[in-house]
Amino acid sequence: QVQLVESGGGLVQAGGSLRLSCAERTFSSYAMGWFRQAPGKEREFVASIIWSGANTQYADSVKGRFTISRDNAKNTVYLQMNSLKPEDTAVYYCAARRTSSSSTYVLTSPSNFDSWGQGTQVTVSS
Repeated sequence: QVQLVESGGGLVQAGGSLRLSCAERTFSSYAMGWFRQAPGKEREFVASIIWSGANTQYADSVKGRFTISRDNAKNTVYLQMNSLKPEDTAVYYCAARRTSSSSTYVLTSPSNFDSWGQGTQVTVSS
């Protein structure tokens, strides 16, 4: 069973940075994604990365500010978040999809992911 463990959330001032981490023991067989959900809003796509790390995809709202990466030797995916804005405040979720595909085309919809972490709160103060 896939178990995703997230860490790295917290409170930061606007313009600051945070790095989220997500670990899973059978990691290398999965494409990974980060999603977020603000109060009263639907869960939305943030970023995704294929199993090898060669291809990534980002939501327009985070392009140029966030970077997704993975270290398969450490079974961990990261989301580096820079230039944070108050509108980035949300619970951030790590998700996994078992696939060997090199395409990120389907990796933007929550329904295309098989397993989810518990979420970590990110709060950006103005």
